Amino acid sequence: MTVEAGGRGIAIVGINYPPERTGIAPYTGALARGLAARGCDVTVATAQPHYPEWHIHEGYHRWRGDEVDSGVEVHRRLHLVPEHPQGVARLVSELSFGGRVSLDGGLGHPDVMLLVSPALFATALLEMRTRLMSRRTKVVVWVQDLYGKGVAETAGGGVVERTMRAVEGRVLRAADRVVVIHDQFRETICDEYGVDPAKVAVVRNWTHLSAHAPIDRAVARAALGWGDETVLLHAGNMGVKQGLDHVVKAAKVASERGERLRFVMVGDGGERARLEALAAGVASIEFIDPLDDEPFRQALAAADALLVHEAPGVSEMAVPSKLTSYFDAGRPVVAATDPFGITAQEVRAADAGIVVQSGDLDALIGAALRLGADAVRADALGLNGRAYRERVLSEAAAIDAFAALLGIRDRRRASVDASTLPFPDRRAPRTAPVQAPNVA
Repeated sequence: MTVEAGGRGIAIVGINYPPERTGIAPYTGALARGLAARGCDVTVATAQPHYPEWHIHEGYHRWRGDEVDSGVEVHRRLHLVPEHPQGVARLVSELSFGGRVSLDGGLGHPDVMLLVSPALFATALLEMRTRLMSRRTKVVVWVQDLYGKGVAETAGGGVVERTMRAVEGRVLRAADRVVVIHDQFRETICDEYGVDPAKVAVVRNWTHLSAHAPIDRAVARAALGWGDETVLLHAGNMGVKQGLDHVVKAAKVASERGERLRFVMVGDGGERARLEALAAGVASIEFIDPLDDEPFRQALAAADALLVHEAPGVSEMAVPSKLTSYFDAGRPVVAATDPFGITAQEVRAADAGIVVQSGDLDALIGAALRLGADAVRADALGLNGRAYRERVLSEAAAIDAFAALLGIRDRRRASVDASTLPFPDRRAPRTAPVQAPNVA
């Protein structure tokens, strides 16, 4: 059976969606719009926007809301948003979202149900709902973070880690297709969770910033009030896994030494208020609220170096989405992380910056100052990052890869043939890994 454009098509369920500007939301939004632009009938079920501040955005305090976004039907449902999104509170939040969407998400019976994880427990609920409600619907899970790895790396494992791994493994093994954002994720879920390699594909995340004219760095710096000091800028979510206490400590040490080094923290998150309190009285660090795209580009371009920071012990749970924007900015990256983790691999693959051990304050300060003092090297690393972004992290190539995965045959008049979707036979024996058209 062939479902033409305008038929039942593709339903995407993700707890994050624009107008949220950081994290997973820009990717879910771009994918939905990109598939719709290719002629697909796309429906999205999502939460009311709340990330990274962890409170509902102004104007969205509604039990339900329906809208059309560039040809995509978007159904927003209110769920529990915890003030402190950890532990049981995070679990209840995810379950409340999954329950709302399962009962009242406007999903119908699509040909493909694309579930975005996080949120893992909402994904588990929706996967069960889909199996019960429609045998013909194919389930695709898009993995942005690995929960089991996250708990092991940030909370030390134990019963919670075993529970997370059990749920995550069951969800991924039961899916008809799994899409991951990095080759290391594919190795992990196949080797540790027993997921059939034949149904795992890698599609890299991309930069969500559109093409733009070159930015005058001197003008941008002047507009931000930055002088001739070295500016190290961190952008994005301020949460537990970022381990930003160490950045505040580094700012204190740099200030005490009299270094001409400014730490700039752009964004929001569950840890921001605590970090600001910790940084009280430290002149070498400043916090800036989330910025719209153009001011955000200006800030990235104006910095001497861009910081990605992960808590000590974090190495395999996620690929920081900020790296795509950092590479696009053409500025060098300082990665304070596990030297053998995914983030370090990515920075080295792009030859776009310096990797230092997370928690080593002297190494962090030293890396920033070296880049600030060597404009030639800084510019060369920045250009390497931009070239990597153009070669590897292309939005068009990534959405084309998704289109191929989902069986969209004709980009001029897209259709989904539900009887011939490119999903492996779940009864077939395990085979060597098969990768979707991959922009990596």
